[in-house]
Amino acid sequence: MSTPRDPSFEPADGPGRPDGSGGPDGSDRPTPGAPPPLTVAASLVGLQGLVLLLLALAEAANVESSRASLGISTAAFFGLYAVVLLAAATGLARRATWARGPALFTQLVGLGLAWNLRDLWLVAVLLAVASVVALIGLVHPDTVAALERGGDEAKAEPGDG
Repeated sequence: MSTPRDPSFEPADGPGRPDGSGGPDGSDRPTPGAPPPLTVAASLVGLQGLVLLLLALAEAANVESSRASLGISTAAFFGLYAVVLLAAATGLARRATWARGPALFTQLVGLGLAWNLRDLWLVAVLLAVASVVALIGLVHPDTVAALERGGDEAKAEPGDG
């Protein structure tokens, strides 16, 4: 049972904290955290970004003069894609709606890559499991709802209530 709030204790700029960190109901309680499926998906996307970054560094370290352009372009592609995935993971953690698209695309590519690498069964299984779990997390109704709420909160200006 909650008690009614006394308006005499409200700050001059409205409900919640002056820095805008109060909860959506105007209380001092923070906005609830991301739902578990979103947290798992964001974590897996971040892990995939880190693995791609390591692959980029490994490719850059093994560039040979006979294949310099291929090695440099591959390392650059892996590095840039790693940055996109790390940004998407951060965006998902912050409930940014834009982050879901690159993450979904990456999981679909991961499933195709796992199928292509099926002769290396351990790599294929790890890639497929990570992609499927992340896909489930990204399309889960709680994730969709949290991203929609997060996008609305990001667009709202402080003090709009």
